[in-house]
Amino acid sequence: MTRRILFVVNHAGFFLSHRLPLALGAARLGYEVHVATPRSKHVPLVLEAGLQWHRILLSRSSKNPWVELRTLRSLSQVYRSVSPDLVHHVTSKPVLYGTPVARNENVPAVVNAISGVGHVFADEGPLQRLTRSGVSLGYRFALRHPRMRVIFQNTDHQSGFIRRGWVRSTECVLIPGSGVDTSVFVPQPPAAARNVPTVVFASRMLYTKGVREFVEAARTLRSRGVQAQFILVGEPDPDNLASVPKSRLEAWADEGVVAYWGRRDDMPGVFAQADIACLPSYSEGMPKVLIEAAACGLPLVATDIPGCRDIARHGDTGLVVPVKDAVRLAEALERLVTDRDLRERMGRRGRDLVVREFSLDMVVRRTMDVYQTLLS
Repeated sequence: MTRRILFVVNHAGFFLSHRLPLALGAARLGYEVHVATPRSKHVPLVLEAGLQWHRILLSRSSKNPWVELRTLRSLSQVYRSVSPDLVHHVTSKPVLYGTPVARNENVPAVVNAISGVGHVFADEGPLQRLTRSGVSLGYRFALRHPRMRVIFQNTDHQSGFIRRGWVRSTECVLIPGSGVDTSVFVPQPPAAARNVPTVVFASRMLYTKGVREFVEAARTLRSRGVQAQFILVGEPDPDNLASVPKSRLEAWADEGVVAYWGRRDDMPGVFAQADIACLPSYSEGMPKVLIEAAACGLPLVATDIPGCRDIARHGDTGLVVPVKDAVRLAEALERLVTDRDLRERMGRRGRDLVVREFSLDMVVRRTMDVYQTLLS
């Protein structure tokens, strides 16, 4: 009998960008693969990939108890209709809500992917502390299933979950990142006409990704006469409270401090036009954009946080700076902008690191091993 795997993700776009290769890898091994997400413009692409899609009623930003109860009922209905042998939850709400539902619906096996702990654990303030307490209780209650593995992308988050008693060490698996196809993301020789170094910030346009600090650092370097271009690539996320309004992005571009390219689907092409990749984020699991940039031979500038420092290794593949520190960010960017040899040396080391530790083939193979262990 064919085994069924159900991926539960909070957004179809995130599934396509971060988990589609896993789903296709499972299908190649003979699993019947289903995907459950809220409805969005990305769903047709899930269907085009040959996967079976199911709608769940889930809001990433809602804290309304009635809306959340509706989400639980929706998950329960999908689990009953699909009757999966294994459910793979991705992102916080599917993990927190889906695991108890899977336990209640007698789903035989569960995989929980912890892709990050979110900005709730990065910010301080009364609301953040209250929300953090609720999330902590949620993880302590949710991460219980007789046949479960929890996949972490970095050792800091794994040890934190174990230390807080949210998960047992025997249930943990470390798989760094979502994987990058190193035959697609490859170094390109710099264009002969590009004399001014280009720094690219590619991400969702969220304040918690460090957009404000990136713009402030660009403004500082321009005021010093440092010759460089600074590019924002990505789009706002209206469902996220930290989303940067499009009007603000356009105002920064009109000011001339940065260029705003919006959403781009050809990231290898974007990185081919860049000399440095920057992500001064407040909180990450394992930022795929930095792995992609390193695979393309770009040096990295990122914040000294779990995930970022696993790929942006200070003095080796890039430079790391404190969180929310636009001054130190500007200093790091200036160092790379003005030193081509350092850029090229770090770029080569970054490419070697990705091939060695972050390749897509490795991530897919190790995840399939987790499935087979749970279902054996």
